[in-house]
Amino acid sequence: MNKGRLTLNILTTITFILALAAMTQAQATRTWVSGVGDDVNPCSRTAPCKTYAGAISKTAKDGEISTLDPGGFGTLTITKSITVNGGGAGQGYGSVLSALAPQGFLINITDAADVRKTVRLNWLDINGASSGTDGVRMIAGNVLYIENTNIDGMTGDGVDINMSGTTVAELYMRNVSIRNCVGNGVILNNSSTGSVSAALENVSMNTNGDGFEAALRSNAVLRNCVISSSDGPGGAGVRVSGATSVVNVDSCSISYNLSGVRVDNGTARVSNSVFTNNVTQLHQVSGTLKTYGTNRIDGFSNAGVITPVSQS
Repeated sequence: MNKGRLTLNILTTITFILALAAMTQAQATRTWVSGVGDDVNPCSRTAPCKTYAGAISKTAKDGEISTLDPGGFGTLTITKSITVNGGGAGQGYGSVLSALAPQGFLINITDAADVRKTVRLNWLDINGASSGTDGVRMIAGNVLYIENTNIDGMTGDGVDINMSGTTVAELYMRNVSIRNCVGNGVILNNSSTGSVSAALENVSMNTNGDGFEAALRSNAVLRNCVISSSDGPGGAGVRVSGATSVVNVDSCSISYNLSGVRVDNGTARVSNSVFTNNVTQLHQVSGTLKTYGTNRIDGFSNAGVITPVSQS
């Protein structure tokens, strides 16, 4: 009887290992989605899946989900290093409608075996339809790239990097438009002992609560960004609120906000930028706000009184 049970246990273990191996082999380095695909397909180019969620389980770690044609491909939770490419080679953006959803993309990579913990989002259109919470939210991982992407109509934030561990997380954004978010266009935060570093280039943040906020333990460089019409309670184009946070603003256009750059805590350095028609162009509540005599400031006669800042 015991011998029979032992044999059965061995056979069960072998079956499980073989099934796991088959699943691993079935994962492709590149998978495909299409507006006319089906998630029962293997996600090959000739038999694509319908959604990003359907494709990710068939995509190997560090692989890529590619988009064949325009379509709505659904929200996605990402738990491994991967690239999601919406396909910008003439066929338009990969569309993600996140109405009533917590987020369009959630990055939560905790697997110790995933060394890179890196996500790339490219050529996507993420639409919250005024009821989705966040466009992209990262709570665990090392590096996030967002490029050539539109984010619109969120009740929360466009991009929310909200970490709580010891990781030094990194965010890179290029050629991104974020608009019509009740919260921030972009917010960085680490509530534990780690930090968040970010580099934004050619990012447009318009008609959000605040355009960009560096909250706890965050550092950022903003270059060639356009930030306007921030209409939240504080309405800052750029806000630094973390005591140890540092933001460098270079060659940006900041206009029609309640505050162009506002420092509640931490440090902001501003150079080569244009400020027009902000109610208060530069607002230092606390912390450090430095300019370098290379900015151009105009508009709103009552904004001629600029909070004193260091010119060094």
